[in-house]
Amino acid sequence: MTEHLLKILIVGDGNVGKSSFVNRYISGNFNRTYKMTVGVDFAVKLLHWSDEEKVRLQLWDIAGQERFISMTRIYYKGAVGCIVMFDISSSSSFLSCRLWKEDLDHKAMLPNGDTIPCLLLANKCDLAERAVSADTIDHFSGANGFFTWMEASVKENKNVGEAMRRLVQEILSVHLKPSQPLPEGSVFLQQDPESNTDTGRSCC
Repeated sequence: MTEHLLKILIVGDGNVGKSSFVNRYISGNFNRTYKMTVGVDFAVKLLHWSDEEKVRLQLWDIAGQERFISMTRIYYKGAVGCIVMFDISSSSSFLSCRLWKEDLDHKAMLPNGDTIPCLLLANKCDLAERAVSADTIDHFSGANGFFTWMEASVKENKNVGEAMRRLVQEILSVHLKPSQPLPEGSVFLQQDPESNTDTGRSCC
C-alpha cells in the first residue's frame, strides 16, 4: 500500500489556540488547560484514502514565542501549506500575523518559487468581545497574500475541519498541480474526505 505525506504549518502568537486546533482536528478533543509549545510540536493524522493508498497529514505546531522564531527556517522546510492563526479578541495577536506571513514568505517556498498557500484563521469567535472587525480582517487578508480567511472556534469545534479542507483544496487546485514538482518530504493528494462539513467564515 502506498502512503503519502503532506506537511502543513500552524503558526501564530502564543495562546491563540494553535495546539488546541491541532488536537481538535487530530483527535476531536478540546483541552481547556493551556500548555506552552516549546520550539515545535507535530501531530499526524492518517487517512485510509483508498484500497491502495493512505494519506498521512503532518501538522507542525510552531511555538509563538519570539525567541523561537530564529529556528523557523528549519521547521518550514518541505511545507506545502500553512494556517496563520490569531485570537479574534486580541488585537496584538492579529497584528503579529503580518510578521508571521512575512517570515513564511521569505523561508517557505514551492519549487517554482511561489509562496506556500496560507489561510488566515480568526480563532475564538465564540467570545462575545472582539478586538478586530470582519472588514478589517478581510482587508488585511487580501493585502497580505492570504488566499482566504475564516472565523473559527476550536472550543466549539466550528470550522476546524473546514479550515483544513479549504487549505488542502487550495494546495490541490492552485499550487500543487500534477505537472509541478513537489517539495522534498511532501506529496500530491486528494481532498480530505473525513473533514467536517462546517461551512462559511462565521461560526456564530
